[in-house]
Amino acid sequence: MADLEIRRTTAADVPAVVAMLADDPLGAERESPDDLAPYVAALERLDADPNQHVVVAVRDGRVVGTLQLTIVPGLSRRGATRSIIEGVRIHADERGGGLGTQLIEWAVDESRRQGCHLVQLTSDKSRTDAHRFYERLGFSASHTGFKLQL
Repeated sequence: MADLEIRRTTAADVPAVVAMLADDPLGAERESPDDLAPYVAALERLDADPNQHVVVAVRDGRVVGTLQLTIVPGLSRRGATRSIIEGVRIHADERGGGLGTQLIEWAVDESRRQGCHLVQLTSDKSRTDAHRFYERLGFSASHTGFKLQL
């Protein structure tokens, strides 16, 4: 997979990223590929924050994967910095070919480079295939997560 580039997301990538976010039963309910303005505005906010890393995987000029890595300084764990991986998506044509592993490995390597002591992520309870994938990469389901919609 030497022909793969992982780089920061640009405004030109937003349509492809949003299409991937919307390309599953959960995303289809919460994403709006027909109205890109909120996504472009969000990317601008993310780009302004040095602790946010929204990246795309590009093969042959085509966006085929994405994720967001957030660096979070903290007081717990003796002042440890941690990272959070979110929004991992792989284009349907690329699933099962190792791209997801490459993206997660990039995020873990970048987390180490940023001085993180812990990498964490959440995955919807219904995404059992994703859970097996993350466990295969060494993640453990160690906590129960909670959300409050505002």
